[in-house]
Amino acid sequence: MTAKITTVLFDLDGTIIDTNELIIESFLHALKGIVPEGFGREHIIPSMGMPLVTQLQQFSGREEVDDLARSYREYNLLRHDEMVTLFPGVKEVIPRLHAAGLKLGIVTTKMKPSTERALKLLGIYDYMGAIVTLDDVEHAKPHPQPVQMAIEALGALPNETIMVGDSAVDIESARRAGAIPVGVAWSLKGEGILKDAGAAHIIQNMEQLLTISGLER
Repeated sequence: MTAKITTVLFDLDGTIIDTNELIIESFLHALKGIVPEGFGREHIIPSMGMPLVTQLQQFSGREEVDDLARSYREYNLLRHDEMVTLFPGVKEVIPRLHAAGLKLGIVTTKMKPSTERALKLLGIYDYMGAIVTLDDVEHAKPHPQPVQMAIEALGALPNETIMVGDSAVDIESARRAGAIPVGVAWSLKGEGILKDAGAAHIIQNMEQLLTISGLER
C-alpha cells in the first residue's frame, strides 16, 4: 500500500515557469566574447537546473565568474517580466491541489529575490507554504538537502511527498531525500534523461498531477 500523497514540491524554471528562452538568452548575453563562436543553446540546455555560478564556470573555463554572473542577472532582470510565463495547466492545477488541502512548495537553484519575483508576477506565490532557494541551502540539488528542507518546513513525510522537476538534478535530489520523483515531459532535456535519473512518473501535462496525488482517478 503506497502512502497517501500530502505534499507536492515543484522545481521552478522549466517545470512550472517557462523561463527557457530567457535563461538561454541571458547566458548568450553574459558569455558574448568569452565562449567560442559556435557556442549556442545546445551547449546550455544539458546543464540547466544547476546553480548559475557552476554553469558559468563550466562554460567559460574560468574559476572567477562574478562579472559574468552580474551580466547574466542584469540582462535576466531586464527581460524577466516580458519573457516569463506559466506552462500550460499550472494556473489551473496549483489552486486545485491547494484547495484539496495538499501542502505545496518550491525547491529551486534560483536565488530568493528572482524566485519570489517570478511567483508573485505569475500569481502563484500565495499557494506556496515553503520556498527553498539557492540562498537557503549549503548544498544545491542534486544533494538531498533542498528537498529535505522543504519537506521539514511543511511538516511532511518524504514518502508522502512528490517532487516535480525538469532535470536530472531534481529527480536525484528527490530520490535521495526519500520523496517520489516526477519528471515533466516538456523538459528541454528530454524524457529519457529524467527516466534514467530515476523518475517514478513522467507527466505529459500538469493535470496528470491530480491523478498521481490521488485527487482524480
